[in-house]
Amino acid sequence: MLEIYQFVSGPLAWSAFIIFIGGCLYRLINLLVLVHRKERFIYSYMSWKYGLRSILRWSTPFATENMRRHPGMTIVTFAFHISLLVTPLFLLAHVILIEESWNVSWWTLPDGLADAMTLIVIAGGIFFCVRRLTNREVQYVTSASDFVLLVIVVAPFVTGFLANYQWFGYKFFVILHILSGEIMLVTIPFTRLSHMITAPLTRAYMGSEFGGVRHAQDW
Repeated sequence: MLEIYQFVSGPLAWSAFIIFIGGCLYRLINLLVLVHRKERFIYSYMSWKYGLRSILRWSTPFATENMRRHPGMTIVTFAFHISLLVTPLFLLAHVILIEESWNVSWWTLPDGLADAMTLIVIAGGIFFCVRRLTNREVQYVTSASDFVLLVIVVAPFVTGFLANYQWFGYKFFVILHILSGEIMLVTIPFTRLSHMITAPLTRAYMGSEFGGVRHAQDW
């Protein structure tokens, strides 16, 4: 068990980070190359003003008409994504590991809040899964890969929660937690999860088109 832990937390972790960073760079560069080759006209109306306005608007809860029409979905979506991003970055155990490795540290979440945000991610994953199974409009654009991605996203939080409270075997779930986190990192650049990287660019493009070309707000 010790050898497995050392492998997943050492060479495998470094490999996952390298693939993640390299994959993200490839995704962004490839996107810019495609735009330059096929849709160069986009450059003519890309606007910092309208692009940033759109990003800010769509990053604010209930700021758009669509968000106000679906309040439950808006609350779940924002709570899920905020918890998904903030919890791993500010979890005490993660920050301690980073400090031990690189002598760098920052503010951490209180344990109770970290637990609550972890449970929000898990509950959000269940919500999105049920929604894909029961909502006809969402069913139409759902494939098996969507459920796999949900499992990949939620798994690090489930295993981390179980490991933290040492339920059902601490060492086993610590290894699963590290491994599932590495799988998610590697998956991000090459699946629909890449919207974590490309969403700001897409939103800036939409905002620039609506503001600079259609002279309308994109909500």
